[in-house]
Amino acid sequence: MNITLRQLRAFLAVSQHGGFGRAGDRVGLTQSAVSRSIRELEEQLGVRLLDRTTREVLLTATGQRLSAQLTRVLDELDGVLAEAHQAGEQAKGTVRVASSPTLSASLMPACLAACGQRYPQVQLQILDQVQRLNLDSVLSGEVDFGLVVDPRAQPGLEGEAVVSDPFCLVLRPDHPLAQQDSVQWRQLQDAPLVLLDGNSGSRPLIEAALAAQGVSAHVVQQLGHSSAVFRVVEAGIGISISPRLALPLPAGSQLTVRPLLPEIRRDVMLVRRAGRSLSPLAEKVWQLMREVLTTQ
Repeated sequence: MNITLRQLRAFLAVSQHGGFGRAGDRVGLTQSAVSRSIRELEEQLGVRLLDRTTREVLLTATGQRLSAQLTRVLDELDGVLAEAHQAGEQAKGTVRVASSPTLSASLMPACLAACGQRYPQVQLQILDQVQRLNLDSVLSGEVDFGLVVDPRAQPGLEGEAVVSDPFCLVLRPDHPLAQQDSVQWRQLQDAPLVLLDGNSGSRPLIEAALAAQGVSAHVVQQLGHSSAVFRVVEAGIGISISPRLALPLPAGSQLTVRPLLPEIRRDVMLVRRAGRSLSPLAEKVWQLMREVLTTQ
C-alpha cells in the first residue's frame, strides 16, 4: 500500500468536522483535494470509509474504527515531530573551540564543513593558538572545549583521543639519512635538531620519545611554527622531527620526509573541563567533531 500522511489527515478532518469543505479549511486543502485524498485512501485500503449523500457525509463502521485509532496515532506523530522541531530550534548559537595552528589547518576544515551542513544555524568559532594557551582557554571557560595534542593527564581536564598521528623525520634530500627508506630513532644521536618550542603540544612528546629510544637531543633551533621549522631545515641548519599532520611541506619545498622507526605516535584529543557538563549545543558539536575525526 502507498498511503500518505496527507490522505490520513484529510480523512480524520472529515470524520471530525463532518464535511469536505470544513475539513479542507482545517488541513489547508480545497474541497476537491480532500475528496480526492479520501477516494485514494479508500482505493488503497480496498474498503469504503464514508457514506456520501447529497446532504451529509457519514462514517462507515470501518471508518469509525479507523478514525478512533488515527486520532491517537496522529497525535503521537505530531508530538514526535514537535520534539524534533524543538531540538532543531535549539541548535542555534555559537560554540568556541580552541585548536593549535597545525590542527586548525589539518583537521578543523572537515569539522567546520560538517557542522555547517548538519547545524547550519550554529556558528563554530576556532580560537587558533599554541597548545599552552589552548589548555588555559579550556580551563578558564573562555572556550567550550579544545582540540589539542595529548596533554598527558593535565589536571582539571578530561577528554578522549580522536586521531593517532605518527612522528616522522623532515630533512634535506642531500642529507645522508635521506638515502634510507626509513630512519631509526637511535640514528638521531648527536644530530642537530630543529624543533617546535615548548609551547607546542608535540615538543614534550618528542623529548619523551627521544629519551625512550636512548637518544640525547641536540636542539640547535626551536621555533613557534612548523612552517618556520621547515624553512630553517631547508637552509641546512639541521633536521626535524615532525608530526605527520604538520605536512604537507610548504609549496616549492625541496625537503623530504622519512618514517621514524619504531613508529611512535601522538594522540590528538578533544578536551574539556573535568567534572563540567557542556552546554547542549556544545555537546552536539563535540559529538559531531568526534564522529568526523574518528572516521578520517
